[in-house]
Amino acid sequence: MNRSLDLAGRLQEVLLDGKWIANTNFKEQILSINWEQATMKVANLNTIALLTFHINYYLKGVLQVLNGGTLDIHDKYSFDMPVISNQTDWETLVNEFLNNATAFVNKVKNLNDEILDSCFVDEKYGTYQRNLEAIIEHTYYHLGQISLIRKMIVSK
Repeated sequence: MNRSLDLAGRLQEVLLDGKWIANTNFKEQILSINWEQATMKVANLNTIALLTFHINYYLKGVLQVLNGGTLDIHDKYSFDMPVISNQTDWETLVNEFLNNATAFVNKVKNLNDEILDSCFVDEKYGTYQRNLEAIIEHTYYHLGQISLIRKMIVSK
């Protein structure tokens, strides 16, 4: 199988419409709640809105590289979310996430093996394939958190 199609399929599953591994996906989780639920604090856990912002931050930053730009993101800013104070703010974040996720999947579909095996920006980051796999793993990690937080919020 074409590696880029495999990676794009895995990204599609976790971000937009899959149910194979987690029996849910990011899109399903974030579309099923309102802004008050998305920003509700449960104990010392991150909010669903903050986790959505966090994953979107990486999608947006790596998408910029996939589009030929520079890598301008830094881990220390990945949780610097603007305040979400109403439904419109939440919907803006959700729509940006969904647009970036869709663009990201489509961009990955078209990568060739030479690019997948090449250095991602700097040797210290490894290959494009390694970074794309890390995004998949990172997204599943936070999807699990969101699923649990959502269950805690909805059951209240």
